[in-house]
Amino acid sequence: MPALNEQASVGSVLAEVRRVLPEIDILVVDDGSQDQTARIAREAGAEVARLAVNLGVGGAMRTGFRYAAARDYDVVIQVDADGQHDPEEVAALLSALDAGADIAIGSRFAGKGAYRAVGPRKYAMVALSLVFSRLARHKLTDVTSGFKAMGPRAIKLFAAYYPAEYLGDTVEGLVLAIRAKLTISEVPVLMRERAGGTPSHSPVKSAVYLGRAGLALLLALMRRRPSVDSSDAA
Repeated sequence: MPALNEQASVGSVLAEVRRVLPEIDILVVDDGSQDQTARIAREAGAEVARLAVNLGVGGAMRTGFRYAAARDYDVVIQVDADGQHDPEEVAALLSALDAGADIAIGSRFAGKGAYRAVGPRKYAMVALSLVFSRLARHKLTDVTSGFKAMGPRAIKLFAAYYPAEYLGDTVEGLVLAIRAKLTISEVPVLMRERAGGTPSHSPVKSAVYLGRAGLALLLALMRRRPSVDSSDAA
């Protein structure tokens, strides 16, 4: 669970996750928060990795994957600390892994719920979905979703290569998975409004979202092909 200044929501989100998924281990990666996110997460019973500076979601998730790889976890589930992801939907993601997927993406646009993107983000999502559907050779509708479940091969790959750049955690991370020949599946899920805190994308940031997403995609395609089976991905 990557978290940046989420003191308003992280406690209730952790309580809900514990209620719905009582058997799982929870790691909150506090991405350089300036509030009480880390303290509240610890008090809620989560393990907390506190980063000294803000690295972004990619850096936080890389920390999480390395934590999981070091402890030989078979599954990592990414859930945001702002309350948008419903833990009740995790079972569907895990079912996709059981069916053979290496990565199961919770999609806002696959036929469940009425989530709608607007403005530049909408155009970016449509363009990225078209490109990634072609790369993956099957339809992908929500390539920027942060609600995912990942199996052993994905954990090994991402512990070694997960990108920390802006949008790398979604755009470049997915390119890495496709080029490493991981199997990616989408599961329709409901997304909720934030339970607290401030959205990470203001209207101004959304105005440049499409250009940055395109740049992240270009850089990802230019980089060397990763291998989930190579020794340097251990």
